[in-house]
Amino acid sequence: MSSHYRPHDQHAHHHPHDDGRALQRRHAHQGRPQAAPRHNPHSYTLVHHGKQVRVAPVVFWVIVGTIVVMGVWSAVTATYFAFRDDVLTKLLSRQAEMQYAYEDRIAELRSRIDRTTSRQALDQEQYDQKLSQIMKRQSLLESRANALAGLPDTGATGSIKSSRPLPSNDNGGSGIPKPSPINDTVIFATPPDREARLESRRPAPDIAPTRFASNQDAGGLLARLQSSLDKVESRQTSILTAAEDSYDARLRRMQSLFSDLGLNAAQMRAATPKAAVGGPFIPAKPPGRNADPFERQLYRVNLARSQVESTNRTLAMVPYRKPVIGEVEFTSGFGIRTDPFLGRPAMHTGLDFRASTGDPVRATANGVVSSAGWAGGYGRMVEINHGNGLATRYGHLSQINVKVGDVIKIGQVIGEVGSTGRSTGPHLHYETRIDGEAVDPQRFLRAGIRFAQG
Repeated sequence: MSSHYRPHDQHAHHHPHDDGRALQRRHAHQGRPQAAPRHNPHSYTLVHHGKQVRVAPVVFWVIVGTIVVMGVWSAVTATYFAFRDDVLTKLLSRQAEMQYAYEDRIAELRSRIDRTTSRQALDQEQYDQKLSQIMKRQSLLESRANALAGLPDTGATGSIKSSRPLPSNDNGGSGIPKPSPINDTVIFATPPDREARLESRRPAPDIAPTRFASNQDAGGLLARLQSSLDKVESRQTSILTAAEDSYDARLRRMQSLFSDLGLNAAQMRAATPKAAVGGPFIPAKPPGRNADPFERQLYRVNLARSQVESTNRTLAMVPYRKPVIGEVEFTSGFGIRTDPFLGRPAMHTGLDFRASTGDPVRATANGVVSSAGWAGGYGRMVEINHGNGLATRYGHLSQINVKVGDVIKIGQVIGEVGSTGRSTGPHLHYETRIDGEAVDPQRFLRAGIRFAQG
């Protein structure tokens, strides 16, 4: 920008040769009226790219003064800072302190965020671990429930399960046999609700771990789950304990029955006919050292159950039940009595049960028919071999429903009450024999009563 100012001076510069022409012009103009001056003689003109801006002297000097003052102030300031390094240093130090303070604050906030995140991550990890433990425990309890459900209900020896109910007034018709011991045997059954089904057997509640779960809510949920599983585990343990006690009590009663009858339980068990079973021999392994108490107790229960089942099969061959239904009334006992025909003392080798003609006669134990037909003073008689030297005889029958070689089950009707042979009236002559020698049947019947009563 090329700017300049030009003051309008009244004294014009002239050349010496122009004196004459100038004098003539002045004389020429003296005759005409003089016009007013067009410009302020004291104004300044600023020229920039051919453009002229006139500025009043006051404004011009104000601008010039301002520029001068600013220049002086800059020079003084620069000189001051040049010679006073401590001021600049303080300014820089203060700015650095402020920057460091901001950085420290930011670092502290970051540290807080990191600690909070770490704590939340740790809480989440602990929550996941506890939840995993609960799920494993639930799976364990479910497997225990399945193991408890696998324990079968063992019926009492000699009990006959009917496929349909039998009318109360049994007239010896074609009805399904009903258990007929001297006193109905108590059926052994494991405690109710044996399966101990988990309350959470339904799909487990939606407890999938969420990111940064609330400690209070998560803790309460886990506590409730733990409490529920504790109750299930306690119930399972009590059920297993009850089952073990029941099997042990049952086994003791069985052993007591053998003792009352003077029979060798181990010998009879070894001689008991085996059912149609088989398979490879796989020895039972007891629980290891790391097994929990539940597994050890379950192993004991299974051993007791196996012994009970084996002894049940043996007891099924022991005739300790009554051969007729209803109230028991003996017309003649075992031992020496007066012969009803000769009036002389004679040995009576059985029991005479009062009954009506046509009343059903039932087998008192499992066995095989060894004799079925007329047998002298017995009249029509059926003899059943129960194995282990045990046999029973049923005499004075009016009708025989079985034949030699038939396999007989407990409670099966083998004939009907009559008065055939040496008999003074309708009744059932019942004998119990051990190795061919007659023994008092009441010995077996009384043992059956005690066994049934527990």
